[in-house]
Amino acid sequence: MDKFILYIPESIQFSEEQLLTLLEGNRDLRIETDAKQNLIILPPTDLQTGKINAALTYEFGKWNISANRGLVFGSSTGFTFPDGSIKAPDVSFVSHAQAETITEKDKQGFAHIAPQFVLELRSASDKKQDVIEKMELYMENDCKLGWLIDPLELDYMIFRPKTPVETHDLTSETEIYGEDILPEFVLKWREIDR
Repeated sequence: MDKFILYIPESIQFSEEQLLTLLEGNRDLRIETDAKQNLIILPPTDLQTGKINAALTYEFGKWNISANRGLVFGSSTGFTFPDGSIKAPDVSFVSHAQAETITEKDKQGFAHIAPQFVLELRSASDKKQDVIEKMELYMENDCKLGWLIDPLELDYMIFRPKTPVETHDLTSETEIYGEDILPEFVLKWREIDR
């Protein structure tokens, strides 16, 4: 199943509260928006991708419990980006400084910040170009570091703002470093894809 885009006429505007209500009533769907508030309905992920995503979120959470650098979120957490789009990266990281700017209202909805780090895991239902474009959108909207991991084509891509994208092979020996955004974090692929 491919993603489905429901185009919303400009004359119809819905609030974040209304979107949250829509999400509550459709928990089986993954729904995001673009900058024009069109609804992007994404299919549920397949079993293998879900397993890998859970392992990734666990590894980032484990690192952050020790490092205490900020907050780690999983794939069900949405953010309102500066361009107005609402996206839910598969894994995201927000620094303590960013977390302090989140209002009480945003804690019950979508934080109006761009995470410092985002990760997207390509699944069989994702077109690679769509995921690349999402990563580019993250970088255009103030994210500092992003990884697109593609277990289908066995590669991963590193995104940074205003910097050429790096593409690397994904093997059992792959180690991806968190750089200065995720200090001392090392993702060891062999521990994820078992």
